Amino acid sequence: MKLFVKLLRDIKQSLGQFMALVLIIAVGAFFYAGLVTYSDKLSAYTKAYFREHNLSDLNVYYKHITKDDVADLSQIEGITKVEERYTLDAVQVFEDYKASLKIHSIPDQNEINTLAMMEGRIPATMDEIFLDSRYAREHQYRVGDQIRISANEKDFTFTISGLGENVEHVKKNETQDHKTYGVAYMAEEAVPQIAGSLFYNEIIIDAVEGMDIDQLGKTIEARTKHLAYLDQVSKERSFAYSKINQTIQNNGLMSKVVPFVLFVISAVILFLTMSMIIDSQRNQVGIMKALGIKDRNIMLHYMGYPVLAGIAGSILGSFVAAFVFIPFVTTSSARSFSLPDITYSLSIFSFIPPIIFSSAFGLLSCYFSGRKILKERAAQAMRPKPPKTMKKIGIERIPGLWTRISYSYKLILRNIFLNKQKALVSSVGIVVSTALLITALGTQSALLKVASQVEDVYSYDLRVDYTRGTNSDSIKLPSGITKSYDLAAFPVVFLKDGEKENATLVVTEKENNLIHFFDEYDKKLFLENNGLLVPKSYADNYQIAEGDTIQVKFTAPELENKTIDMKVIHISTQYSNPAFYSTPAYLKSFDINYSPTSLLVEADSPKDLANVRAYFEQDPQVDTITDKHDLKKTAQYIVKQNSFVFIMFIICAVVLSFGAMYTISSINIYERNRELATLKVLGYQKYKINRLIFFENIILTTFAVVAALPISGYMYSNVVKALSSTHQQILDKLNIIIIMISVILAFLLTVVSNLLLRRKVAQISMIESLKSIE
Repeated sequence: MKLFVKLLRDIKQSLGQFMALVLIIAVGAFFYAGLVTYSDKLSAYTKAYFREHNLSDLNVYYKHITKDDVADLSQIEGITKVEERYTLDAVQVFEDYKASLKIHSIPDQNEINTLAMMEGRIPATMDEIFLDSRYAREHQYRVGDQIRISANEKDFTFTISGLGENVEHVKKNETQDHKTYGVAYMAEEAVPQIAGSLFYNEIIIDAVEGMDIDQLGKTIEARTKHLAYLDQVSKERSFAYSKINQTIQNNGLMSKVVPFVLFVISAVILFLTMSMIIDSQRNQVGIMKALGIKDRNIMLHYMGYPVLAGIAGSILGSFVAAFVFIPFVTTSSARSFSLPDITYSLSIFSFIPPIIFSSAFGLLSCYFSGRKILKERAAQAMRPKPPKTMKKIGIERIPGLWTRISYSYKLILRNIFLNKQKALVSSVGIVVSTALLITALGTQSALLKVASQVEDVYSYDLRVDYTRGTNSDSIKLPSGITKSYDLAAFPVVFLKDGEKENATLVVTEKENNLIHFFDEYDKKLFLENNGLLVPKSYADNYQIAEGDTIQVKFTAPELENKTIDMKVIHISTQYSNPAFYSTPAYLKSFDINYSPTSLLVEADSPKDLANVRAYFEQDPQVDTITDKHDLKKTAQYIVKQNSFVFIMFIICAVVLSFGAMYTISSINIYERNRELATLKVLGYQKYKINRLIFFENIILTTFAVVAALPISGYMYSNVVKALSSTHQQILDKLNIIIIMISVILAFLLTVVSNLLLRRKVAQISMIESLKSIE
């Protein structure tokens, strides 16, 4: 009990240092509790959700297929169940915009991709429809309301029978824009009134567990070539499934790597701290040994310091995570995915792993720091530790240089080289925390660059998309337009080494200067009639270089899955909405006719723009009208989704840097107590002594920052790799301004820690410190 009271007294005497350790451990616990809760809950929920509602393993698309054809396919080995349905794209018109609806028919006995009912019931008659709840909420729809849609050049009115979600649409689009995009389900009886007769254009397949889906797909394709087969998408390649699994994978990796790095920093600082504490209490260790206290009990006494710091830090970090991190991921998850009734709550036991990790590091640091002194006899331990023998350092051997250095700087250099190992270990905390700071600031800056590039790439005022089948010769333009260029967007599949990746091929005129292209060095690129412009996100992922030839398969029904080999002439940096670009002349060389479906417009003035927009809004051939602000939504959505995490990283990196620097400065002051007391006795002014300590810490910080630069580059590249995909490119180069800000911040934190420790220097007792060895 007396040893415990002594432990509390020791903590009170170095409260600032103890609190710095608690904060460092709290940072690791904060990220561990938050990231693990998010990753584990999202993973467990989606697995159960996919299993409960039986997410399809394979979707196959046709122009036309009948029930008899489906019955024949169900006999293929490896298929557990197959269901047919009719899928169409519909439009709902509002006062100032249009919304797209993806509508599926529900099979009679639906067992695949079943609905997650929230309110109401499944459509039972031809005039009923089931609406996704997010879309309904955006438009204030309720069960029993009527909804009017347009499809196949006809208008239809349905009554909403139910609201809910479906497992195949957990992620609808990149921005989860529920206002302009929704999903609906109708009874099979409604198909004839929309399609003209009862037929199907899609089948969904539940395969035997462990079945090779690619092989199954090839078998189905071969069996149904006569049925106007179009395409197929496996579960793994589907947009929603791949997106949510990528999120789970990234979060799982971060939940392991980030806390581990933070706990390693705390381990280094704990080792330095415990070395200092045990070293400073040599005589007390000797007295305890003389009083008959066992070495084991003495060791356990000192081990209580890091254990208490670990418990306090873990509880504090978990508590903050519960009230800051968890509410954020709850909101972020709801914004990112359509997962009904998912909730995130911090487990009461989530603080236990951080306690175990931090305590284990602390116990090891105590053991390695205290085992040497515990081997000494009581009388030997009660004597002060003799000073180290100083050898000449390298700089002293340079003729004429050492004599020109002032006495203060000689003291600094001698102290650093006298404790080379400790100086090196002390710098580790600053190195890692500075690298975290550079990585966090760099990633946040890169995400902002993604949003800002839209202004550089797109200079048009409006993009006008026409309804399918519109003849370009019938399009008339209003007055007030400076420039206008046609374009068409083809849905394609990029093929390489057996891998498939959905993509978009945009075809526009070579002279189109309303869209700009840049390489990785921000040099302008231009379209040419002899090749393809490939986005860097695809090039990086599939190792594509200029001059290569790539395979592209057209998936539009009218092109009948035509596959062509296209030459890569340029690699373009496209941060948002990456697409392949080509010219009509190059496309024509493959006997593919270019039929424009969209128009890019630049108006003479803002006043003319309003008139031009009003003209197109009244044109019955126009499907949708978008402007540059709509393009910004995707980029801004990504920034919004990731900003919180990286702001937390920045704050935590600052806390870590400060904690590391404060602790290291405290240790430095303690180890130089005798030297500093001697300087005070000799009449050294207080400001000179503070300056001595300050410059030594600045030198250590300088070495640490230099070492942190290559490490931060490696960390940053890995973070960018985790965030990037073929459909999203992140700037992979650190901005020199960001590096400078991080370096300045590291030095600023060194200054702050030195200012806070000036009182500690002033409190050095000259008599106590200068007592000679008896």
